[in-house]
Amino acid sequence: MAEHDLQLVARRIRSFPDFPIPGVLFRDISPLLKDPDSFRACIRLLASHLKTTHGGKIDYIAGECPGTASSAPPVPVQCSCSGLDSRGFLFGPSLAQELGLGFVLIRKRGKLPGPTVSASYALEYGKAELEIQKDALEPGQKVVVVDDLLATGGTMCAACELLGQLQAEVLECVCLVELTSLKGREKLGAVPFFSLLQYE
Repeated sequence: MAEHDLQLVARRIRSFPDFPIPGVLFRDISPLLKDPDSFRACIRLLASHLKTTHGGKIDYIAGECPGTASSAPPVPVQCSCSGLDSRGFLFGPSLAQELGLGFVLIRKRGKLPGPTVSASYALEYGKAELEIQKDALEPGQKVVVVDDLLATGGTMCAACELLGQLQAEVLECVCLVELTSLKGREKLGAVPFFSLLQYE
């Protein structure tokens, strides 16, 4: 069943060379989101991994902004995390529901009301910031961070930093696609990481 599900998911990822700029290979997850069977398979696989790895120890799933689904080591990958473009938000709540858990938002600066804490991450030209509400979690609560893609690891690291500021414990970071040539996993240090699909 797991192998069949993984093949179903992999078949729905398509590649676009030279998008958004020459030299970049864009990994498009749109067909996966369009196909209910593939999307359910993706959520099942992630949920199965988390149940096997952590059992009932997870308190919340946290979702952050997506990376640009592309691969080209010389070109830094930029992230945006606003409105409906936040594809991590498409996976996080569904995964949380599958596991019977709540979902915590991590967003671009200025998008969340009330007192927040923030962490910055590097972009090609400058930096950006992510925020989480100060009362989103209690100290010691156990959280899994989910996103659609791991590229350079900047946003995932910023998300882990935010959760650390709230004294939450990041059990693991998970995503659908990992661009291995960009070595984002290395930025996470000791935080465990899992991806369903890996591309150069």
